[in-house]
Amino acid sequence: MAARFDPAVNVLLDAHDHPLRKEIDALRALILGVDPAIEEGVKWNTASFRTTGWFATLNGPRHVKQPMIILHAGARAKGIVLKDRIPDPVGLLTWMGNDRAQVVFKDAAHIQAEQHALRAIVSAWIELV
Repeated sequence: MAARFDPAVNVLLDAHDHPLRKEIDALRALILGVDPAIEEGVKWNTASFRTTGWFATLNGPRHVKQPMIILHAGARAKGIVLKDRIPDPVGLLTWMGNDRAQVVFKDAAHIQAEQHALRAIVSAWIELV
């Protein structure tokens, strides 16, 4: 899986000596493992993910307290309503709008415990955006 990591994201995380690097790398691997069409890159000065458009961004090097993913429908509002269309049986999503949600993890163990739920959320998300 590490072979699919974008070297530019590694450089960015290394430059900031990211305090949650282990957790961020676990999230990167999980997201990239959902679908081979998912690519990683640096967008908004942090690790971000796209298929045909950007759909997820990890918390950046500043204000880091817990591992976090922002799921979105891209940089510009497209009028897509995703709220209530993404299965979330374990309650990982905190909706910030109709096309934007946040997933916050406590720690690496929480990421591991909820990996299947996160994969299902990301899979459903990319089908709709």
